[in-house]
Amino acid sequence: MNNDGHKGRPINSFRIRQNTMADVEVKSSILTLVSFWILGLCNNFGYVTASLNSTLEYKRECNHLSTGVILLADIIPGLLIKTFSPFFALYINRRLSLCISLTIASFITVARANTELVAAAGVALTSMASGLGESTLLSYMINYERSVITSWSSGTGAAGILGALTYAGLTGVFHLSPSMTMYLMLSVPFLMAVSFWVLLEHPKKDQISTMPSDCPDFSTNSQSLSNKISYIPSLLKFMIPLGLVYFFEYLINQGLFELVYFEKIWLTHSEQYRWYQVIYQLGVFISRTSVNIFPIEKIWILTILQGLNVVYFLIETLYSFTPNIYIIFAMIGFEGLLGGGAYANSYHNIMKKVPKERQEFSMAMTSLSDSIEICQYHENLQVFNNYVL
Repeated sequence: MNNDGHKGRPINSFRIRQNTMADVEVKSSILTLVSFWILGLCNNFGYVTASLNSTLEYKRECNHLSTGVILLADIIPGLLIKTFSPFFALYINRRLSLCISLTIASFITVARANTELVAAAGVALTSMASGLGESTLLSYMINYERSVITSWSSGTGAAGILGALTYAGLTGVFHLSPSMTMYLMLSVPFLMAVSFWVLLEHPKKDQISTMPSDCPDFSTNSQSLSNKISYIPSLLKFMIPLGLVYFFEYLINQGLFELVYFEKIWLTHSEQYRWYQVIYQLGVFISRTSVNIFPIEKIWILTILQGLNVVYFLIETLYSFTPNIYIIFAMIGFEGLLGGGAYANSYHNIMKKVPKERQEFSMAMTSLSDSIEICQYHENLQVFNNYVL
C-alpha cells in the first residue's frame, strides 16, 4: 500500500511515523515558542504554589513530621509517573487532559485541606500532574525545532519566580486566605489548555502517530518494551550529570541555605533565606532562557562546578568565613545558573545527538533523573544532618 494518506493500516502508519520523524518538524513560529513558554510556566506553576501553600501551613505549626509527609508527597508520585510513562504510547490529547484534570483536582484538594493527610493528597496530585506534563511535553517536542526547548525551559524557570511572587502577593498584599488563593489558581490549568489546544501549532494528524488520541494502534510503536529498556544505558550520559546537579543543588537549597546567615545586617534570618530562594530562581530562569545563546555540550562540567558549590556552602555553614552576604548572593546566583543550564542543555543535547526515532523515549526517560536524585537526597538527609552538620 502506498503513502496516500489512507489510515487504519498499521504498516502504513508505521511507515508514516518513520518518514515523519526523520523529515518533518513544525517550524518554531513566535506563537509556537510562546505556547511552549506558557506550557512550561503552567506545568510548574501549580506545583510551586500548591507545595508552597501546604509546606508553609504545616511549618507554621512546627510539625516536622507533617512537613516530611508533604515533602514525600511532593516527590514520590511524580517519580512514579516519570518512571513508567516513557514506556507507554504518547497519546498526547489524553495525557494532557489527564494532566489538567489532576492539576484542577490538586488545587481544590489543597484549598479544602483541613488535615495533614488531605494536604499531602493534594500535593501528591500536583506532583503527578507536573511529572506527567513534563514527561509528555518533553517527548512531544521532538516534532518541533530545538528552539522550543529554550521556550519550555524558560517557562519552567519563570514558574519558580512567578509562582512564589503570586502566592506571596495574594496572601500578603491582598490578604487572601490560602484557600481562596488556591481557588484563584484554577485559572492556571485553563491557561494551559488554551495554550495547547488553541494557540499551539500541531503536526498534522496524517504526518505523525502521536497526535490521535482516540484510536490506539500499538503496532505503530516502533520500539518494543525490551528495545526501550536496552537503550537506557545509552541515556546515562545525559541522566547522571543532570541528576547529580539536581542532587547537589537540592542539598544546598534544602540542607544548607537555612544555616547560612549573617547577624546584625539589614536583613533578618528569614528575610535572608527568602532572598536566597529568589536569587536562586533568577539564576535558574536566566540560564534556562539562554540555552540557544550559550549551548553547553559537556554537562559534566556543570556537575563538577555544582559539587564545588556544595563544598563551599558546607564550609561556610561550619566556619562562616564569607565576609559579606553579597558574595553569598553571587554564589547562589551561580548555583541557579548551573542548575538551570544543566536542565535546558541536557534536553537540547538529546534533540541534537540522539537519533530521531529514539528521541521521544529519551526525552521522557531523562526527565526521571532529577526525581531520582531528589529522592536519594531525602534518603541521605538524616545521615547528612547527624554526621556532617
